[in-house]
Amino acid sequence: MVETTGGEPDDGTAEVLDRPLPDGVRRRVVQIVSDGFGGLTMTELPAQLRQYARFAPNRRAKFAGNAMAAALETDPLFRQRIAEKLREAQPELTGALDAGSPPPAADPLDVGAAAYVLRPTGWVKLVTAAGEEAQRADAERADEENRAELERLRGELAAARGQTRAETERLRTELEAARKEAESLHRKLRSALSDVKRGEAALRKVQSETETARAEAQAQVSAAESENRRLKARLGEAEAALEATRRAAREGRSVEDMRVRLLLDTVLDAAQGLRRELALPPVSQRPAETVDAVEPGRMTPKDIAARALSENDPAILDQLLALPQAHLVVDGYNVTKTGYPQMPLEKQRLRLLGQLSQLAAQTGAEVTCVFDGAELAAPVLLAPPRGVRVLFSKAGVTADELIRQLVRAEPVGRPVIVVSTDREVADGIARAGARPVASVVLLKRFSRG
Repeated sequence: MVETTGGEPDDGTAEVLDRPLPDGVRRRVVQIVSDGFGGLTMTELPAQLRQYARFAPNRRAKFAGNAMAAALETDPLFRQRIAEKLREAQPELTGALDAGSPPPAADPLDVGAAAYVLRPTGWVKLVTAAGEEAQRADAERADEENRAELERLRGELAAARGQTRAETERLRTELEAARKEAESLHRKLRSALSDVKRGEAALRKVQSETETARAEAQAQVSAAESENRRLKARLGEAEAALEATRRAAREGRSVEDMRVRLLLDTVLDAAQGLRRELALPPVSQRPAETVDAVEPGRMTPKDIAARALSENDPAILDQLLALPQAHLVVDGYNVTKTGYPQMPLEKQRLRLLGQLSQLAAQTGAEVTCVFDGAELAAPVLLAPPRGVRVLFSKAGVTADELIRQLVRAEPVGRPVIVVSTDREVADGIARAGARPVASVVLLKRFSRG
């Protein structure tokens, strides 16, 4: 809408824009003001714009755009000064606008922005037309972008359909292969079940034969026991007869007895002379050593429990470590978190290893300390103390499993003592032949010195 006031010349200054300034035109207006801003002195600038006088044009347009647009709208003198700077910068465009015929090849936004600053007759129409032209250009550009996006989406859809068909064919092929493999597995399963049934029948036959052999062995044992009792009875009779003969020999003092004694001495002297002549060595094996029997073995860690000591008595640990070739395996964090859990892990390790080093020096036993490597953020760099082997479990392996591996690596019969309060660890190593000891027992041994 264009309004005029009666009596004033129709030069465009009385025209009023009845709608907000289009965004594109407003940006060009702010740029025009920013470009002409630098050519004005400080006194020629409105008070609210003087603080931006030393800003660069682009920075001035960014931070003072609203202030410059407001000053241009409310301060006619400032607008006239900016218009003069615009005439100097763009004489052709401003001259055409002053003549009332804007160049047809000019950018509509430039025309609208210049008309807004210069305010020639009909400037409102020029600004409105520039805004509509910019909107139409934006709409055409958006339409072109939408068409291009639609074409791209159509291409992607076609490619996706093709890929889906190829994937469907591939899955169908794989399904057919899986079906054939399943049929083959079913055949193998039926064959395996048949083999299992044959194995079960053979097992039943072996069990029957074993029962028969066991019955025959039992009968033979019974017969041997009867024969053994009979031989023992005969032996008793022979021993009684021998004792009677010896009694008679002691009581008899006849000449015949003297002859027999003389003959016996002769035989003994002859035997001794023969032994000296042949240089026979003394007998190293005794008849009793030829008898098949079970000899008593050496003391093992399991025998220590029968010495009437409490399970929490540190004397048990001393007795175990006194065994020949004893090996002490310690669950490190289990002991430290039982004795001093409030300390950091690094100080827990150092304290335990120092105490184990003293124990190894006192007892002479082999000592291995195992820590769980899963609780470490990075590898631990430390120098193991004298007499103590330090091991950390690998990734995916717990300290409990590493302890069981150490116990299984030892030969059967070697005294192995494992210090841990973990019930599962204690049961496992006990089945493997090692002797479990609670962590509190080791801590008591440390406190005793």
